[in-house]
This record gives sequence, C-alpha cells and structure tokens, in this order.
Amino acid sequence: MNITLLIGWVISFGLILYGIFSGGELGWFIDIPSLMITVGGTFGVLIAISPLSMLKTLPKLFKIALLPPKFDAQKYIDQMVEFANTARSKGLLALEDSANKCDDPFMKQSLMLIVDANDSAKVREMLEGSLAYMDERHESARTFFEKGASLAPAFGMLGTLVGLVCMLQNLDGGDLGPAMAVALITTFYGSLFANVIFTPLATALKNAHDSEAFCMQIIIEGVMAIAAGSNPRMIKEKLEFMLPKSAKKAEEAK
Repeated sequence: MNITLLIGWVISFGLILYGIFSGGELGWFIDIPSLMITVGGTFGVLIAISPLSMLKTLPKLFKIALLPPKFDAQKYIDQMVEFANTARSKGLLALEDSANKCDDPFMKQSLMLIVDANDSAKVREMLEGSLAYMDERHESARTFFEKGASLAPAFGMLGTLVGLVCMLQNLDGGDLGPAMAVALITTFYGSLFANVIFTPLATALKNAHDSEAFCMQIIIEGVMAIAAGSNPRMIKEKLEFMLPKSAKKAEEAK
C-alpha cells in the first residue's frame, strides 16, 4: 500500500474541507455544470489523445500507484552474490537451474543470456535496451496523468469564461448566483484535480518505475560481473556502492 500517497490525500482533502467549512458550506462548492466542464472536458480530451491500448491499462496503473510492487535492492544484490558463488563453484551452466527458479522475468532473461555464452558486449546491449524500452513504456503511461494535470486547470479556466459569459448575459436582473458559481468553482475544480489527483498519481508511478529500474540496473551490473568471472565478494561490494547511504546504514545495522 502506498501509505504516503493516501496520507497526502487525507491531509490535502482534510485541509481543503476545513477551509470550506470554516468560512462557508460544502454545498457552495458543489456545482454540477462546473464538474461537467472541468472533469468531463479533461477526461474527454485525455480519451481523445490516448490510444485504446493505453486506456485499457488505466486500472492497472491505478493499482500500481496505490499498491506499488516491492523491489528490495538489497535482496537483488544478495541474489546476485548467490548466483556468483554458484557460477564460481559449478560454472555458468549451473545457473540455468537458478534462472528457472527466478520469479523476476528480467533476472531470468539476464541469467539465461550468459548461460548461453553470448558475447558480453551484446548481452549488455540487449539488457540495457530492455531497460530503455521499459522506461519508454512507463513514461507513456505517466504522460496520461501529467497531461491530465495540465488539462484540468485549462478546463477550469474555460469554465470560468463560460460562467462569466452567462453572468454578463444575466446582468439585467437574471439569477447571477449559478453563473458566478460556474465562473469561480470551475477554476477551483481544475486546480484541485491537477494538484491533488493527477500530479500525485503521476509521481507515484514515477517512484514505482525508479525502484524497478534501479533493481534492473543492479541485475545488469551483477550479471555482467558474473559473466566476467569476478569474485563474489567484489561483486557484492560493487553492487552495494550503487545503494543510497541510507540503505547502506540500514544494512550495516542488521
């Protein structure tokens, strides 16, 4: 569970509601035409500019943002050291059994490439290419929410213009209240959806991607070191140099 995302949402919505109730009523901030302009317009354009294949992945993206997969970098390093010990004592071919037991598809693919005695330079090129393709896929997914964060304020401003036009048309004695509500609340909705919904979701997906990409880099460097016949202790030290200082301190404290 992405606790920080949920805590952030609770704090944001809580303080917004506090601000509303401290000076007014919740009903003042609920306006159906404003929601239709801001939310409907934003999602309508997002649907229009996104391929169908991307839209089908939205439930999965929400799940990743709220329940991000766990990637323990230290665990990956320990596995690499274990594989290095196996290769050193039994040879690279012995890693085939280890590869078949891997839950991580990228780790399995990486081990099988060196088991098949492929050229090291080509192996690195293939693995780094796989990492680059994953980065492109994840970036295209994040773009949906990043575009939403830019579109929502734009439709909020569009709603403001609609409300102002309606207000001016009713200056001769018509009911100005609903028109002013559309004019002002659409800007509120646009800012709310952009900054509280879309931006945190995009950032959550970026954080999940960074964690996965970092572990893939550990796999690449570990596999290449194993293929080169490096000492398992040296492999461990090399990979742990990639860890942030906080992770190193936590590991030393165990």
